[in-house]
Amino acid sequence: MADAEKSTGSQAPQSPTSKSPEKPTESQPAQSPPSKSPVQEEIVYDGDSGLGDLASSTASLSSSILQYRTVLGRTYASEIGKSEGWTPNDAQHTESMDIHHHACTLLLDGKLYLSPLKDNISKVVDIGTGTGIWAIDFGDEYPDAEVIGTDISPIQPTWIPPNVKFEIDDANLSWTWRDDTFDFVHVRGMIGTIIDWPAFYREAFRCCKPGGYMEHHDEAAEWHSANGEISEDSAMGQWGKVFSEGGKKFGRTFRLIQDDVQIKGMEEAGFVDIVVKDYMCPIGDWPEDRKQKEIGMFAKLVPFAHPSLSTWILRTNRVQALSTSFGPLCTWQTFGTRCGTRASTHSTPIVWCTGGNPSNERAPSCQGG
Repeated sequence: MADAEKSTGSQAPQSPTSKSPEKPTESQPAQSPPSKSPVQEEIVYDGDSGLGDLASSTASLSSSILQYRTVLGRTYASEIGKSEGWTPNDAQHTESMDIHHHACTLLLDGKLYLSPLKDNISKVVDIGTGTGIWAIDFGDEYPDAEVIGTDISPIQPTWIPPNVKFEIDDANLSWTWRDDTFDFVHVRGMIGTIIDWPAFYREAFRCCKPGGYMEHHDEAAEWHSANGEISEDSAMGQWGKVFSEGGKKFGRTFRLIQDDVQIKGMEEAGFVDIVVKDYMCPIGDWPEDRKQKEIGMFAKLVPFAHPSLSTWILRTNRVQALSTSFGPLCTWQTFGTRCGTRASTHSTPIVWCTGGNPSNERAPSCQGG
């Protein structure tokens, strides 16, 4: 796997950190049910959601949060506020997220992050925590730091380190924490979920302490091949177009890597000393290098093209037009079989982007979006 590193911005001066209390909690009113797509959605209550005794400090838990939507046998988070996730939250997908986490740590030689964090950090947030596995591992590594993981689905475990907690929250809304709350803002795998990325980064900058860091890691929704074997009219060649066009209709871009959304958003928000590391993650066991082969074997189990895409295309009328053209392509069998051949040399781009908060200067607070 080839990786490249580049940095932007000037050297930032060291600034003292400060702690501020969080904003008081607010309850979110239940929203009217969303209109159904051509695919019938069945609302189900999952009594064993894994929420347990975890209580969110940013939203009161109502029964609507646990009213998962079932589409073509997959369950999705309830649509509350601006949240409308395209990935499932069932056992099949949570397992794939944990495998993805392992592949990411292999890419980073066992590390959880790339930012130059201090040993005495006190508060960390993991936006879009999913199963919470990154937050849990980070909490074990930094037992004296408070680690908060947020997500729109209560699918995190209850058996967690005492310094870790999870909150139900939608990152598309105004963040409820006060300025200068976190030493480290971590974001991973949020492609296709955020409506307004510039607003998202402004909120991250506002909540990041002076001297703190933000790190955002995401994948490109497309396939590459070292020997150029992917033809434009093939299923794999059309894959990126599915996401690109669907994201436009869905109102949540999948072109983070292609359009340099991470770098531009972090720079505009005020982060400095931005460092970008580009990776090509192998899919399958084709690499000769032992480490790359291991990464590829795990990545093949949960490539970005996981089997929920066809459900996503069909379940929303925003991309209904795509289902006729691309629906037959969006199957795991199509990609699993192709990536499983020894002749294939497929990979997907992954970008880690880190930046620091240099001073007490603040970007204007976001008002949602």
